Amino acid sequence: MANHHIRTKNSNDRKRYGHLAVLATIAMCMSLTGCTALFSPIDTIPAARVPAQFLAEPQADKIPIDVARLRQVKPEFYTLDAEDVLGVFIEGVLGNFEEAPPVNLPAPDSDLPPAIGFPVPVREDGTLSLPSIKPIPVRGLTLQQAEALIQRAYRGGPNPILKEGGRIIVTLLRERTYRVFVVRQDNSTSSRGSQFQGVGGRAGVTDRSDQSSRGFVLQLPAYKNDVLNALSRTGGLPGVNAKAEIKILRGDRVNIARRDQQLEEFYRTRKSSEFPYGMVPRIGDETASISIPLRLNPGDQPNIRTEDIILRDGDIVYVETRETDVYYTGGLLGGGEFPLPRDYDLDVLSAVSVAGNGVGSTRNTGFFGGAGQNLPPTELIVLREIAGDNQIAIRVDLNETINDRRTRLLIKPGDTLILRFKPQEELINFATNVFFTFGIQRLFR
Repeated sequence: MANHHIRTKNSNDRKRYGHLAVLATIAMCMSLTGCTALFSPIDTIPAARVPAQFLAEPQADKIPIDVARLRQVKPEFYTLDAEDVLGVFIEGVLGNFEEAPPVNLPAPDSDLPPAIGFPVPVREDGTLSLPSIKPIPVRGLTLQQAEALIQRAYRGGPNPILKEGGRIIVTLLRERTYRVFVVRQDNSTSSRGSQFQGVGGRAGVTDRSDQSSRGFVLQLPAYKNDVLNALSRTGGLPGVNAKAEIKILRGDRVNIARRDQQLEEFYRTRKSSEFPYGMVPRIGDETASISIPLRLNPGDQPNIRTEDIILRDGDIVYVETRETDVYYTGGLLGGGEFPLPRDYDLDVLSAVSVAGNGVGSTRNTGFFGGAGQNLPPTELIVLREIAGDNQIAIRVDLNETINDRRTRLLIKPGDTLILRFKPQEELINFATNVFFTFGIQRLFR
């Protein structure tokens, strides 16, 4: 009888200790894993009910613009303007009779043919100054028309300066050029010489994030003073590290006093990062800055005029890096910062996989882990910034996204992804871990 009493007492003690162990285990699970869905609720919007204005704009369907739109069409005949340099030979005036005219070879980077004659520049007022005659206006004329005017000036009238036999030759010795500045933040080399590490030591955005810029000063010849030539001479079209747009700041249309006043008012109400380096789209009625998109939706035509892509003295071509195009992770995904692709879409499934926790994986999803972690986390909270320094929380069921592609929310720059368990997943995993820890037979024996 005593032995039976002892066995009954031991059995009751084991059950009591087992129940206490279960409670202690659940308490430990709650303290260590948080039971976030139960005790830290987040006011969320289901992914299927997010208003359209808060969704990411698809990028995968966009196509590059025709780069020929960034180049001006060269006219059939070159027209003269200030700072052109002509080769002029006027037998008996600029050059002696029966002497061969001087031949000038073009610069190595020029595609002009050899010029004949002595150099004569076109002055600021668009005229040519030649011996023995009044200045001749040649602005807007072709070489043939300018030669005809010179012929008339020296051979016309009752007392011509030259006889019929004197030769007159007019060629283009050097084209006028335009001084243009190009500032590029794409593909710049960091002084650190190593890849930038994101939050938590994970590989994040590349060294473009330090906004290092490369500056170029170009002298673009006439009819080559366009955006395509400026980009071609400074590394080519912007790559995926740059925003899919090119900005042009007109140097001849900037009133500094008005610009500073406009900027002060602009930054009083908006973020200073919206237009880097103070580039505002308009100053009064003048177009001070032009933005040229590089990718458009199929069927869309870029609103680019010919005069928009022609560069003039003092203009700045600006290629901006995509330093803000990243998303962040937290919760069971761990802290991280990851770059977003520029030319294709990244949905929630791909973003979770890139972060190192593929859908259905139980890796790094709890304190116990291992075989006892039967159910993976499937609740993803996407924190998205909206206007007015506010944010919305979007709830995504990863199981639904696997079965229904329409529920795969596209990631926007600046999104924060928080992966966690649903309440039922946490409870089932807690119970499973308890059973694996203490054994089903020892608990209910």
